Amino acid sequence: MTTPESAKAAPTLGGIHHVAYRCRDAKETVSFYRDVLGMDFMLAIAEDTVPSTGAPDPYMHVFLDCGGGNVLAFFELPNSPEMGRDPATPDWVQHIAFKVESEEALHDAKARVEARGGSVVGPTHHGVFKSIYFFDPNGHRLELAWQFGTADQMGRLKAVADDMLEEWSRTKQAPRHAAWLHEAAKEEA
Repeated sequence: MTTPESAKAAPTLGGIHHVAYRCRDAKETVSFYRDVLGMDFMLAIAEDTVPSTGAPDPYMHVFLDCGGGNVLAFFELPNSPEMGRDPATPDWVQHIAFKVESEEALHDAKARVEARGGSVVGPTHHGVFKSIYFFDPNGHRLELAWQFGTADQMGRLKAVADDMLEEWSRTKQAPRHAAWLHEAAKEEA
């Protein structure tokens, strides 16, 4: 007897293999991530036909090591219409966030981006982490985050996560379950 698909156990995930975005120019993109963020350019795959669909559509697919076994990839698609953004989604919503190991590393990264002509927002205090924000050459918003929250603070946030989501789902108003977090951020600012 076979097991219905819905009754099979969920797969055991081992993390993210890679996350892929589109880029305007693969060479410029690799240079930015290598020179500004120190990522290692791991490999490139180029095809004239898309393996998963069979569609004739040449592409360059580049992979960059962003630390901790994580990989960021990009596709350059020369035969596709110019890339754009979802006009209904604010610029600050869709972003890629990377970890840094200290507040000093956050400030150093900000100076590095600004020295190369980039505009940086932050550091912004989120209660248990601080972040800076800037854009890559493709218009993708990037975040560098230094997390300093204690195990107790993170546990308190996890303990109210389901309640917050449920309240948000009903009211579409920001729940106050973690108001202490905002107060801590205000005190430090």
